[in-house]
Amino acid sequence: MIQAIRYARHERTAAANFTAPVDDHDLPMPLDYYVWAIHREGLPPVVVDTGFGAAAAAARGREITRPIRKSLRDAGVDRLGVTDVILTHLHYDHAGGMEDFPNARFHVQDAELAFATSRHVCDHGVRAPFDGEPVAQLVRKLYADRVVFHEGDEEFAPGIRLHLAHGHTAGLQVVACDTSRGTVILASDAAHLYANITRRLPFPIFIDEADYGRAQQRVMELAGGSLDHVIPGHDPLVLACFPSHNDIARVDLPPHRPVAAALEAL
Repeated sequence: MIQAIRYARHERTAAANFTAPVDDHDLPMPLDYYVWAIHREGLPPVVVDTGFGAAAAAARGREITRPIRKSLRDAGVDRLGVTDVILTHLHYDHAGGMEDFPNARFHVQDAELAFATSRHVCDHGVRAPFDGEPVAQLVRKLYADRVVFHEGDEEFAPGIRLHLAHGHTAGLQVVACDTSRGTVILASDAAHLYANITRRLPFPIFIDEADYGRAQQRVMELAGGSLDHVIPGHDPLVLACFPSHNDIARVDLPPHRPVAAALEAL
């Protein structure tokens, strides 16, 4: 079982989600914020990303729809029993809740932590999506032997693989999961929205636009060319298309509404 768990939302228009003008620029196109849980028989669930809390929400004008701790409980995840957390990247909304998992190891790409602690973040624009405290927390966890580094593509566990998909950040990793319906790709911010893929227009946060485009191509290849097998980082269509209840979607199950059809209806 794989769950996409929504915990926050940001109301905005389409103009904010693309690097080039779009015809529907003035129409609503909100972002949802998710963490993901991969349940395994007889083993603790693997949590993918840790979200953000009230302080970051207030600072950045985001609305927490339900605190992550409650969301995890509703998803059947005992956060104290979680032993492994995959951090897809270190932006504030994906790595801001590490303290919720006091018994976990944190999995990150070499390139991601190297970039987040490098001279590049002296540039205020580059470091804007990062918060310093989560990065500092991860360094402290490194010295407490609670960080596992990955370099490029690696098998994480049976049926779970990590794939480097840099572009949005220097070390963004997507998570490929084997399910009964085929491989499902937790794409995180390799694609904020399905529309970033279908319109071939990047979300306006990246360190290399060409690499961003290649990362999306790779995500689609890993998903066998099927949008229904891609789970973007921030798209409300995840809850609209996949079987869901209480802001938790089962993305290991087939969508009850094909993603392509939902996009056409927008």
